[in-house]
Amino acid sequence: MIAIIDYDAGNLKSVEKALCALGKQCVITRDYREILKADKVILPGVGAFATAMEQLKKYELDKVIYEVAANNTPFLGICLGLQLLFAGSEENSGIEGLHLLEGRILRIPDQEGLKIPHIGWNSLTLHNQGRLFEGQSGQPYVYFVHSYYLEAEDASIVTAKTEYGVSIHASVEQGNIFACQFHPEKSGTVGLEILKKFADA
Repeated sequence: MIAIIDYDAGNLKSVEKALCALGKQCVITRDYREILKADKVILPGVGAFATAMEQLKKYELDKVIYEVAANNTPFLGICLGLQLLFAGSEENSGIEGLHLLEGRILRIPDQEGLKIPHIGWNSLTLHNQGRLFEGQSGQPYVYFVHSYYLEAEDASIVTAKTEYGVSIHASVEQGNIFACQFHPEKSGTVGLEILKKFADA
């Protein structure tokens, strides 16, 4: 069973739909025990960093995420869910993130010809033999919606990058923790393959 953490951050149903299309059992929940019992856990999300952290704390889901991480349960952060795994974000300075991984969440710099938020399909360059990208070749196209991006402290955890005015660390893996800045659930067959790899991890 895959638990999709419900903290009122949107985008949950599209993740559930993608997993169901893969024939995977999943549940959208904020129940502590149900999340801890799950074989895999996903933290999706769209919206503001500060609001998301406030919601996680309101439902005490930050505590269950720390427990899931400590239990070595495979855990996947998607979009805002990736950003929340780090110490904080330029979007809301002074608001502490989950600090499970090391790096900075920065605003995509303004540049002529680039629209922010970055919305659309971009190709990935793959690095460090990421487990989620096993079997992928070339530069797979995936779908992004974001104004902030990750610059990981440790290059060895970065499994995919993309370019949008700056070099964006689009996916990371460390131990049982996986995270994607892009939306695999909206990235066609490539995205479904990535979700399948996580579900089977």
